[in-house]
Amino acid sequence: MSGAHLGTPWRRRGDMVLRVIAAIPLGYAVGSLWAVALARILPGPRAEATIAATLAALAICAAAAMWAFAARSGWRAFWTLILAGTVPAAIGWASIATTGRL
Repeated sequence: MSGAHLGTPWRRRGDMVLRVIAAIPLGYAVGSLWAVALARILPGPRAEATIAATLAALAICAAAAMWAFAARSGWRAFWTLILAGTVPAAIGWASIATTGRL
């Protein structure tokens, strides 16, 4: 059999559960964090930057969900998306901490 065989049915189900958790809530969280970060750093009026950031976040959310099912394992998808969310979280936090406004 190929390398895609993970072993017992319970192990395959657990891997699928991790992928679903990575795709839906983590994908949404990563997209939301990027929306916050991009809205804070994009130039121009705040309303236009927010709209552009939200549109970009929709694509990021979809890409994160696709990545969750394309990764080699559920754990890799889970931790990759957590790490992908730390960058925009740091950008948003630093921006809020330095400017003092939401």
